[in-house]
Amino acid sequence: MQAEGGTRSLAEQAAMAFADFREGRADAMSELVDSTTTLLWHTARAQGLTPPQAEDVVQNTWMLLVQHAAGITDPQAVLKWLLTTTRRESWAVAKRSRREDAHDDVTELVRELPSTADEPGEVVVRSHEQGVLWRHFKDLPERCQQLLRVIAIAERPDYAQVADALGMPVGSIGPTRGRCLTKLRTALLGDPGWVAS
Repeated sequence: MQAEGGTRSLAEQAAMAFADFREGRADAMSELVDSTTTLLWHTARAQGLTPPQAEDVVQNTWMLLVQHAAGITDPQAVLKWLLTTTRRESWAVAKRSRREDAHDDVTELVRELPSTADEPGEVVVRSHEQGVLWRHFKDLPERCQQLLRVIAIAERPDYAQVADALGMPVGSIGPTRGRCLTKLRTALLGDPGWVAS
């Protein structure tokens, strides 16, 4: 089928060039490349790729065509194959690029964080203090342990949800929390191994 005015459509030009290439005319691949590369480049760009990424995708598409040429039995299908391959390669590059961008963002955030490296002595003291704290925590009544754990997990605990989870009246959560913390504080201050900060 020819377009108006007797000129061949791009699909027909591609099919003829590919058929000639398959029959052994090596320069036919150059004709196919010349006639369709611009379309493939714009297809890659339409997937959100940068110009250099689009160029890489198009180049890779051409290499894939050469590798899979024997598997394309109908030359009329070559343009569709090229477009489909370009889109798939573009999606893969875009996905990889998003992962790399996310990794770079995380790396940059980590670089900006203040150093938390402690001196070995500080680590030992903190480890000892945590041991003392947990020992006294475990001596608290079970209800206190549950309440303090639940409240410690949330930055701004919802007392209604805490009350529901623990089967307590909402109004008793604050006072109970206060009593539990007082018990813990009293036990810690009475322990010679606890260093109040």
